[in-house]
Amino acid sequence: MSKLVSIITPLHNSAPFVTETIESVINQTYPHWEMIIVDDCSEDKGTDIVKEYAKKDRRIRLIENESNLGPAKTRNRAIEQSKGDYIAFLDSDDLWAPTKLAIQLEFMQSNKYAFTYTEYFKISEDGKPQGTQLIPNKLNYKELLKTCPIGCLTVIYDAKQLGKVYMPIIDKRQDYALWLKILKTLPYAHGLKEKLATYRVRKSSVSSNKLKAAGYQWRVYREIESLGLIKSCFYFVNYFLSGIKKTYLQKRDN
Repeated sequence: MSKLVSIITPLHNSAPFVTETIESVINQTYPHWEMIIVDDCSEDKGTDIVKEYAKKDRRIRLIENESNLGPAKTRNRAIEQSKGDYIAFLDSDDLWAPTKLAIQLEFMQSNKYAFTYTEYFKISEDGKPQGTQLIPNKLNYKELLKTCPIGCLTVIYDAKQLGKVYMPIIDKRQDYALWLKILKTLPYAHGLKEKLATYRVRKSSVSSNKLKAAGYQWRVYREIESLGLIKSCFYFVNYFLSGIKKTYLQKRDN
């Protein structure tokens, strides 16, 4: 029997992009999925778009928050409602290649991996190429503390093996905090070196603001992981250096 994949999609003011996101899921060659879209009080027409898709395809479900909960609680609400053997993540402005689920699930099942991620493309808000994210073959907890090449839109974890693992409640970087949480129970996360997704770099995103991203990185160390000051400084320096290296490589390749 084919395994069900629950796709966790928070929605907030993504009307210009959500159609393309949903279409990238509908076009998957692997058909056994449910897409749980949770709207976090959007002020645009995004929910209307989702409702039209939900009428046509029962695999798509819309949940609407009564008040703005933020991305962590919004994603956790979708995880709570999920029924899948696997949990996958796709934000409402990102895209999947048509073979994403089929290839990644085969990778997981043939190797008995419980937590995997892939490479991905980056594009601007208007769809212009912004480079790619390459990945290592595997990462453990301590390696992930130093740098995080894992894109949320690429992750799948085995909910039957790990149970439903929820995102820690922090304003930003909650996905990174979740990967750390999982890697306290597993020796490694395993990378599939194929570009199976496309991440849209929006002007308002934390990843586009290096200073804000650094601040939230520090909060993960101190508030979520409860690391001491010396350990936090050690890992933060490694994070900072890896960011400089990444910026240099991107400029060189462009």
